[in-house]
Amino acid sequence: MKLYDSKMAPNPRRTRIFLAEKGITIPTEQVDMMKMEHRTPEYTAVNPLQRMPALVLDDSTVITESVAICRYFEALQPEPPLFGVGAKEIALVEMWNRRAEINFFSNVAAVFRHLHPAMKELEVPQVPAYAEAMRPRVFWFLELAERELATRDFLAGDRFSVADITMLVAVDFMKPSRLAMPDNLPNVKRWHAAVSSRPSARA
Repeated sequence: MKLYDSKMAPNPRRTRIFLAEKGITIPTEQVDMMKMEHRTPEYTAVNPLQRMPALVLDDSTVITESVAICRYFEALQPEPPLFGVGAKEIALVEMWNRRAEINFFSNVAAVFRHLHPAMKELEVPQVPAYAEAMRPRVFWFLELAERELATRDFLAGDRFSVADITMLVAVDFMKPSRLAMPDNLPNVKRWHAAVSSRPSARA
């Protein structure tokens, strides 16, 4: 088993945090996306979409997409549960993880991909107008999260979950995307300080 990882990219970080929360260590191989190593014939043979991360199992099965990889390890090692326990909690974690990914993470990433000079060779064509259209959606979601986090410790409930991992990675990715955290979000800031203090956040 081997995980193709990229230290500079946000999606592989989601997988690393998840594995750290589980206490799982597996062999990894770094792929430098800024050097276009994810577009080499060797890596393209692993993942034709040329995206990170990718998990290669001992039987040569390849699992891509960070959440799919996390689900694989959740099934292998259910404790601690990061996708919820019981029908209600599992559904709420799924709901909030998708909300955070579709309405927040993807919009932060769009701003980065379509505006940051370092992405000029990776995002062709860059469409600055698209990035500007996504910018207000980032802050709309943060305002939603602010209201929700007034009632509980974590995004999907009282237990740390994969939804918190997705949102943590997205919040941290705001900095390289040049998106400033608004001052009037005390609940989001309290939540961010708490989840950032977990040892897994350093993965």
